Amino acid sequence: MSDSTIGYVHSVETFGLVDGPGVRYVLFLQGCAMRCQYCHNPETWAFTRDNAKTPQQAFDAAYRYRNYWRSNGGLTVSGGEPLLQLDFVSELFRLAKAKGVHTALDTSGQPFNPDDPAWMARFDTLLQNTDLLILDLKEIDPVRHRALTGHDNANILALARYAAQKGVPLWVRHVLVPGLTDDADGLRALDAFIRTLPTVRRVEILPYHTLGLFKWQNLGIDYPLQDARVPTAEEVAAAEALLHVSEYPDAPQK
Repeated sequence: MSDSTIGYVHSVETFGLVDGPGVRYVLFLQGCAMRCQYCHNPETWAFTRDNAKTPQQAFDAAYRYRNYWRSNGGLTVSGGEPLLQLDFVSELFRLAKAKGVHTALDTSGQPFNPDDPAWMARFDTLLQNTDLLILDLKEIDPVRHRALTGHDNANILALARYAAQKGVPLWVRHVLVPGLTDDADGLRALDAFIRTLPTVRRVEILPYHTLGLFKWQNLGIDYPLQDARVPTAEEVAAAEALLHVSEYPDAPQK
């Protein structure tokens, strides 16, 4: 087995309820190039090479929990950024689909490289065994996106369009930070973009929280949003209205 198919795992969640439909086994991988100002998993930024797993080892560990999945659960790979370990995830999903397991990829899309035919061929192989792509759209404006994450978003938006063209079901997520990612014009522009993607099944507003702040402190990293606050229920509802979240077929029932 090649080195590219060895996965470097940060942690697992055996009874996940938010990263895809039903009960999920969630595999969090190491490594991320983004530096989102509100990141709640900064300990996954470094691409450390400990806790190495083959795809078969990772799948066998997940499959032990299959009795919890019932008819609509399955396996989700998140991070960090799972596309930095593309070949590992691709083989893991191939093994999962061979057993009829629903697969979900939770990504921010930053490694997407449409100008590299070899990378795109590997990505196509992954998509063949991906039942759901959960995409974090941090900010629609490229300048604000770079300020928020350290990276442009052109390739991320290109990934969304490409996956939709391939017919892959999409869930879109947006973290709502008052004064940072909640302006009405930006949300309207995000809504307009999402509406160009025919395979979107769910749009979610994720309210900003500070549950990961202690991780920044433990890592000795300056937290850039010291003055940010949690959005109110009314602010979340207003953002949901601008993104028309209730209109999508997989919208959660309230």
